[in-house]
This record gives sequence, C-alpha cells and structure tokens, in this order.
Amino acid sequence: MPSAMFLPHYIPPPGYSSAYSPYFRSAQGKVAELRLELHSGGKKDKNHAAKKIALKKIVANMTMSNNDMVALFPDIVGCMEIPSLEIKKMCFLFLVNYARMKPEVALKALPILQGDMNDANPLVRALALRTMSYIHVREFVEATVPPTKQLLRDADPYVRKTAAFCVAKLYDHDRHLVESSDLIDRLNSMLRDDNPTVVASALASLMDIWERSDAIKLTIDYGNASKMVQILPDCSEWGQTYILEALMSYVPQETSEALLLAERISPRLSHSNSAVVLTCIRVILYLMNYIADQKQISILCRKLSPPLVTLLAKGPEVQYLALRNALLILQRRPEVLRNDIRVFFCKYNDPIYVKVTKLELIFMLATEKNIEEVLTELREYATEIDVHFVRKSVRAIGKLAIKIEPAARRCINTLLELVATKVTYIVQEATVVIRNIFRKYPNQYESIISTLCENLDSLDEPEAKAAMIWVIGQYASRIENSDVLLEDFLYSFADEPVEVQLALLTATVKLFIQRPTKGQELVPKVLKWATEDTDNPDLRDRGYMYWRLLSSDMATAKAIVMGEKPPITAESEKLDPDTLEEMCLNVGTLATVYLKPVQQVFRSARPRKLTDSPALQKHNLPTANGLDGQKSLSAFGMGNQTAIRPPQMNGNGNLAAAVDAADEFFAGVGSQQMGAMHINGQEDGFGGSPTVGRGEMQYVVNQHAPDQVYQPAMGGGSNGDLLML
Repeated sequence: MPSAMFLPHYIPPPGYSSAYSPYFRSAQGKVAELRLELHSGGKKDKNHAAKKIALKKIVANMTMSNNDMVALFPDIVGCMEIPSLEIKKMCFLFLVNYARMKPEVALKALPILQGDMNDANPLVRALALRTMSYIHVREFVEATVPPTKQLLRDADPYVRKTAAFCVAKLYDHDRHLVESSDLIDRLNSMLRDDNPTVVASALASLMDIWERSDAIKLTIDYGNASKMVQILPDCSEWGQTYILEALMSYVPQETSEALLLAERISPRLSHSNSAVVLTCIRVILYLMNYIADQKQISILCRKLSPPLVTLLAKGPEVQYLALRNALLILQRRPEVLRNDIRVFFCKYNDPIYVKVTKLELIFMLATEKNIEEVLTELREYATEIDVHFVRKSVRAIGKLAIKIEPAARRCINTLLELVATKVTYIVQEATVVIRNIFRKYPNQYESIISTLCENLDSLDEPEAKAAMIWVIGQYASRIENSDVLLEDFLYSFADEPVEVQLALLTATVKLFIQRPTKGQELVPKVLKWATEDTDNPDLRDRGYMYWRLLSSDMATAKAIVMGEKPPITAESEKLDPDTLEEMCLNVGTLATVYLKPVQQVFRSARPRKLTDSPALQKHNLPTANGLDGQKSLSAFGMGNQTAIRPPQMNGNGNLAAAVDAADEFFAGVGSQQMGAMHINGQEDGFGGSPTVGRGEMQYVVNQHAPDQVYQPAMGGGSNGDLLML
C-alpha cells in the first residue's frame, strides 16, 4: 500500500501573537501596536525618529478615514510638547481632524497651543494659530480671538499673513464674535502694511468676509487701488490673484482713473499663471465700462487677444476654460480675437469638448473675408471619425450659409459635396440645415431639392424626417411626385414620433392647398388619423384647426398656412443683456464655463452688478440696448411678426363676444355634425370625439413655431440661438 501523504503544517514560533499578523490583526491590535511605537525610542532616540515614523503611520491611517485612530488622542496630545516642527505638524493635523469627535480630550491641547504662540520660531507661532482657528469647537473659537489680535501685529510677516487668514476663518465659525470685536478694523489697518504678501492676505480675508456678510460693505478708493496695483509685481501668484479680485470692488469716479488703472495692470496679462491672466482680463473688462474713449477701448481689446491665445497652448482643461470665456468676451467685445480665427482650428488630438467649443468660436469669427478658409476647415472636420463632431461641423456649415449671405452658394455647394458621400448621419444633418437655408432664402436654391429627394432612404431620425417633410410640403407645387413622396412617409404615420406626425399633417394640408387634385385623397385620411386615432393633444388640436380652416374658407386657409414665415437668424447663442453684464464681471469663474448666472451655479454667491458712478458709460452697456418688451415675444418666436387677427364674429369686434361665440360653437359641435362636414365636396367626412389625451409634455416642431435650430430676428436686443454644437 502506498504510504500516507502528510501536508506540512506551519507552527508559529514561540511568543508569536496573531495580533502582529497582517491577516489576523484586529483594529485594537493595530492601535496598540502604534501606541507602542509612539512610546518607543526612549532617551537614546534624540531626534525622535521612532515617533516620527509612528506619527506618519497614524496620519496615513487617519487620511484613509480610519476612525480607530481616535483612540490614540491622549498619546498624540502628549507628543505635542516635543520641540520638533515636523512632529508638531503631524500632531496638530491629528488634532484638527478629531477635535470635534472628542472635544473633551482636545481641550487638553489648548494650553499647549497657547504656549506655542509665544514660541521664538515664527513657523511654530503661525502653525499654532492656524491649528486653533481650524478647530470648530466653542472653547477653541473663543480662545483664538486674543492671540489673533496679538499676532496681527507680530514682527514676522509670515505670522501676520497667517493671522489675517485666521480672521476670515473665525468669521466662518462665528460671525457675531468677529463683528463684536475689532478684528475687522485691524484687518483694514493691515492694508497699510509694508509687506506685499501681508496686504494681499488681508485683502483676501476682507473679500471672503464681504462675500459672506450682508452688513459689511467693501469700498476701495483710488488711492488704495493705486497702492494695491503698485505692489502687484512683488506678490506671489496667489497674492496677485487676491489683489486683482479686490480691484473689482473699486468704482472709478472718473474715466481717466479707470484708463490709468487698466494700463497699469495690463502687464499681468503676460503672466505664466492662467488664474492671474483670467482675473486680469476680468478687471480690464470691468474697467472698460467706465472708459469713454472708444479708441482706448479698442487698444485694450487688442491687448486681451494675445493672452487668450497663449492659454490655448496649455493643457486641455485650461484651454476649455479659456475658450468658454472667449465665447463670453466676444459677445461683449467683438473686437477681441477678430483676426485670430486660425488659432481656433481644431487639432487631431484635441478632446471633443475642446473641439466643440472651438467650432462655436470659428462660427462666431467667420466673415466674408475668411469664409473660404473656414469652409475648407469645416469640410475637413466633416470627414472625421467622431460622429458627434461631424454632425456639428455639418450644422455649422449650414448656419454659415444663413449668417453670411454672399457665401450662401459656396456653403450649399459644400453641403452637396458632403451629401454625395452618402454617409447616413451627414445626409441627415445636411437635410436639417438645408431646410433652414430654404427658409432664409425662399425661391433661390430650390434646384437642390432633387438631390435631397434622392436620399430619402437615408432618413431615419425624427428631426431629419421632419425637415424633409417640410421641404416636400412647402414646395409641393414644384415637386412633381410630391404626393407619392408624402404617401411613402404616411405608411408609418402611427409609429412616428409626434414631431414627424405634426410635420406630415401640415405638409399634407400644404399639398392640398397647392395641388388640390393630388391632395384631396390624402387630406381626409390624415386629418382622420390626427383627430380620431391619436391621443396627443397638440396633434389633435392642430388637426381640428386645419379641418375648420379648410371647411370654411380656402382663401383664408391658404393665407394662413402658406403665408410668409418670420425671418430667421444664424447668430450664435446670445445671453440676455442682464446676464451678459453679470457674466462679464465673473470671467474666469466656474459660472463662465456653464454660461449661466452666478446664482444658478453657486446658490450662496453674491450677485455682482456694475456700480453707478459719474464715469459709468451707461449708453454702451448691454442692458442699454436690451428690449425688455420683446424678450417675452422672442421666447415664442413672435418678434417682428404681424399678429394674425381672427375675423370678427357677427360683426362684433368685442373680444369677449368672440370668445363666447367660439365657446358656443365648439360646445354645440358633436360627432355627427363634424362627420357631416366635408372638404371640397368629398363625401369622406372626418372628425369625431377626440380620445382622452395622455397629457404628456412634448416639444412641438413645425414651420409656424420657432424652429429648434433657428429663431426669428429680434433686432438689437434679441436672443439668438445656440449654434447646435
């Protein structure tokens, strides 16, 4: 028989404890081990090397949110008295992290911190004060005020700088305590300090307090502003940012003051730090509102272009921030970047979010002079692999045709070249933009309809289908087989989204109005589907409207359905004047990335507005040209559009009487009366009681409502639409 096989069995050495095994060691065992290491070393370890190693392990565990380390609190407090800056830093970090969990133990460290504030080493004094101000425990907060007052007058500038920041921290903990003391007055006096870093820190602290307080007002006169600008070169990057931020609170009383200050801070535009550059751009844009000389404003605008271009050489995140701010700046100051379109051409390795934003800027900067160069570039983009980017490039070409009228033919030729590639998503995007070109230039480019009709099989997206159906309906008299084309779309009427169903309904009515013999069979069928077989209220209501129009007066129906369309514009997204004015005061912040008002991004942020003064050029502000009366109309696409007045009923022009008459009519119309009414003498009636709608909120797209891509021109204060990028 084979001998039995025995697996070797591991026997731990004598005295071995499982607590020291990385697999079996419990949390208590780990804490006990660290405590043992913390107290090891003895007198021979003069540099406290063992304690430093143990403290580093404790801090590492603490950083990983290991709350078991709180059991070592008394041991850590005992180590705080060791005269080593490295050890104090780690002990104070532990204290800040766990003080609120065990305030009774943390209070034992308070005398040690107070003693360290009288240490000969300024780094220890500053560290002790900073640690005390970080601990949100009542006893610590109250005990921090007296030493802060003392250290605000410390001989060492580093300590004074730290004390200045501590005032803001204390204000965050207990604003009433700070307001009742004289700490804010002491901060104000520090603005006259000889050290630029201290001044910058005091300003930063005051700005932070001002942001949080409704009772405190921050005012800076020209003398203080001039001194702040004078010390800018001597400050660190952070300090320069603080000072430039504070200059936004300075209100020029004379245009010469604003111009001189803008000239003095303009060297900061060439700084290597992007935060300094963007903050400087913000201040200069702000000061321009108080400068009367347009020639000087143009000079300053030319100075803003190079720093924005330079930021595009940095990483993609900084590039994106610069590009989003450029979109904003161009709306307020179009002279900026006017001749720099080439720098916004996309690179092959740009992230998609950078490419899309560059595409918006290319569209904004495109003119008749550079359109050939721009079209060549966009044509190249439309052959890339990224489908999302290709779609936006095609849409940009179409919008350029609407924006630059002399270049419309060249843009259309480029679109036709792209359609010839037979790539499905390119054909669909081209169809959408060509529909809008027809709206912009009626009776000019209809010769390309045949090309679109050749690609009907490529259309499978609702927006593209709706666009093609609109073209067929609008130009039914010129398309020989328009009824056949519409009938092909109608086969799947019931399965189409409401956007396509609405387009089919309107196109069928247009076909009937333009070519009654070809549309008389389709119209009753489509109207019956729209009024009886659908539960969408928008589709059903429009079906009833068309039915009543066609039943009563064909001339009126033609005037309404085939009437002139409101003009459209291809301007890129324009913020409303109030938002634009506010956003220009927040250049470089997160709000400019979203292009949203500050309070929509940061709920607690203080909204910024231009302060009135004798130097403020009110006539040049965005709000001076805003037409508030048209704002509500623009939302409905009704700007510059003559209202269509219904015919007076029974000769009575009174609106109430007209409404009553309409109510009486619809209340008396039942399914039998509706079924008995015919169109053009046909016996096939339609109508019936509508089914109960689902009440869904759906977006309606048709040729009467504002289009999804373009909006009617509103004049100077209109809202354009976002380049659909």
